[in-house]
Amino acid sequence: MNREALALEMRGLREQVTGITDTAVAAADGLLIASDTAESIDPEGLAALAAAGLGLARRTTQATSRGVLRQTVAYGSHGCAAFYAVGDTALMVVLGDEGLDLESLHQATRPALDRIGTILTEKTTEGV
Repeated sequence: MNREALALEMRGLREQVTGITDTAVAAADGLLIASDTAESIDPEGLAALAAAGLGLARRTTQATSRGVLRQTVAYGSHGCAAFYAVGDTALMVVLGDEGLDLESLHQATRPALDRIGTILTEKTTEGV
C-alpha cells in the first residue's frame, strides 16, 4: 500500500477545506491504516470509535432501506466528526472545528474517497 499517497490525500483535504483539524483512515474493523492527527488525539482509539459508529450507521441504513451508507456526522459543542465509508472494507474520519463548512467538506471528500479506495485496493491486489 502506498502510505505516502494516503498521507497526501489526507493533507490535501485539510488544505482544501477550512476547519479540518484531523483525519484518519481505518479498516472497517477499526484497525488504523493511516492518520494525520494532532498529538492530543489517539489515532488508534479514533479509528476504533469511528468503525463502531460507522458500523451502527451502516446497519441502520440497511434496516430502514435507506440504501448504501455514504457518511454520518456527529456534532459536538466545539466542532464535529464526519465518518465516511470507503467501500465495504474501510472508512475515513474527519474532525473539524466550529468553522468547518460541512457542504464543502462533503463535496471535497467524494473524489478523495474514490482515490483512497483505489489506494487501498492496490494493497489487496499487490498482496502487501
